[in-house]
Amino acid sequence: MQLMSAEILTPPAEAPYRARVRRLLRGSDGGLLALALLVGAGSAGFAVLFRWLIATFSQLATGHADYAATPGASHPWLPGLGKWFVVGVPVVAGLLYGPLLHFFAREARGHGVPEVMYAVRHRGARIAPQVAGVKALASALCIGGGGSVGREGPIVQIGSALGSTAGRLARVAEPRLRVLVACGAAGGIAATFNAPLAGVFFAMELILADFTAQAFGMVVVSAVTSAAIGRAVLGDAPFLTLPAFTVDHVGQYALFAVLGLLAGTAGVVFTRVLYLIEDACDWLWRGPEWLRPAVGGVFLGGLLLVVPEMYGVGYPVLGHAVFGLYGVGFLLFLAGAKMVATSLTIGIGGSGGVFAPSLFIGAMLGSAFGELVHQVLPGTAGPAGAYGLIGMGAVFAGAARAPITAVVIMFELTGEYSIILPLMTAIVLAAGISHALSPDTIYTLKLRRRGVDLGRRETISTAARTRVGDIMTAVPGPINAERPLREVAVSLARSASGVLPVLDAEGEYVGVVTARVVAEALADGRHDADPASLALELPVEVGEDDHLDQAIEALDRSGCAAVPVLTAGRIAGWISYRTALNALPAGPGGVGS
Repeated sequence: MQLMSAEILTPPAEAPYRARVRRLLRGSDGGLLALALLVGAGSAGFAVLFRWLIATFSQLATGHADYAATPGASHPWLPGLGKWFVVGVPVVAGLLYGPLLHFFAREARGHGVPEVMYAVRHRGARIAPQVAGVKALASALCIGGGGSVGREGPIVQIGSALGSTAGRLARVAEPRLRVLVACGAAGGIAATFNAPLAGVFFAMELILADFTAQAFGMVVVSAVTSAAIGRAVLGDAPFLTLPAFTVDHVGQYALFAVLGLLAGTAGVVFTRVLYLIEDACDWLWRGPEWLRPAVGGVFLGGLLLVVPEMYGVGYPVLGHAVFGLYGVGFLLFLAGAKMVATSLTIGIGGSGGVFAPSLFIGAMLGSAFGELVHQVLPGTAGPAGAYGLIGMGAVFAGAARAPITAVVIMFELTGEYSIILPLMTAIVLAAGISHALSPDTIYTLKLRRRGVDLGRRETISTAARTRVGDIMTAVPGPINAERPLREVAVSLARSASGVLPVLDAEGEYVGVVTARVVAEALADGRHDADPASLALELPVEVGEDDHLDQAIEALDRSGCAAVPVLTAGRIAGWISYRTALNALPAGPGGVGS
């Protein structure tokens, strides 16, 4: 018994080793690099699986690898139904993915990208691990079953969920967790579209909105790893075959500029149509949410019966457009039909992205514009397909307002450096007109409609109503501006927040001192006698009539654990993170949620 007790009480021999590995993963650059590699490899695996699932479900549902390439064809297993079988396909798919989304991961419904953006900015980059599997299966069923949506939203959410799960298992700090989420998003895009550069800039521009050197390096590592694995499994060919791009006449730049303005407007129109139809679906539906995709699938199937080119992502149709196989009227009709089909798919509760639909709309609009100007200015306009390529990037820039990503992904798709200058011309103008027409993008509008502004921390209703003057605490003992730093350090060590106000000789408030700055000043042992005024900081001011959410924002921007509350330039009170957190409601939307 003594031996058994000793064995039980003695920790396993490998425990110290495991603890050291966890510390390395959590705190070192090498650990973050290892996690980035792991997330990149995992994202590639999910991307391969996701594409296989889409191909499999498409083949089962239609009997064709991509029904949009053979619009109106009958199912080889159901020849008697002719093309009418397509009406029932979205219904069956909805019966499968509707309950899957509702009961296992409701956040996996819809685009995917806004949910990741919200998690990174407002949930500490925490995404439920089951989202990856549910999103892959549900989106594959939706797209394979006729949903007119893209692959980018799902793979971004899948990769991000993988990055978040890996980071949480390693227990990394929140800033590192955000980087790993971006690594997952970049890896997913890189492997799915064979576009590592686009994956990197998509993650940095839309997910992180941050270009720090360390974050950029880790995201690049993840994207390269994922793209290498994706190419080994899926091949090195681009996911779209596009015509060669040339600029034949300098006057074409004026035409590209006009197209950029039109495409930016189209991107905003697409955004408005998307949420208008989604609102209409919300208003009409009164049944259980898990049944909504199946019932809505009847309407989607009817649309596919009339316009079978809307089935799935629609890359074959896009390719036909830029190669000049359609007339102007049909191109414009397809652009409008795609807006409606994508909006309806998402409105009925489908799961899929809006990136590929925006490329589709841009290709139709650009090709139609090219055909028209070619007829009017045959010696100047150049080939219509060139305008289709420019339109693809410009509509995406107008909808998502991510100009860097738009330029990079079109460059990767074509491999033509000559496309850069025309693209930059059109995309900058598209993003500019989009910004002038709407304050939101196709991604941020979904969040703003929920009361979330990504430009600042989420406003909690109770916090918005709480006055700072009602919750502020007493001012801690102030420091005289001429007091030596060695004495200031003693007072700071006794303070609750490591921040103290500083007054001048007349007793007027002049700023604050923080434990961090004073410690740095005293580190070399040569500034002990220096006055406190040399370590002075000026945090963002907060007034008694300001609200709690404004105080939290001031604390964030100041980088201090506490800030003074001022009235007419004099200190009226004190507010810290602890005070602010205690004032937040416990429960949904508050600290306890």
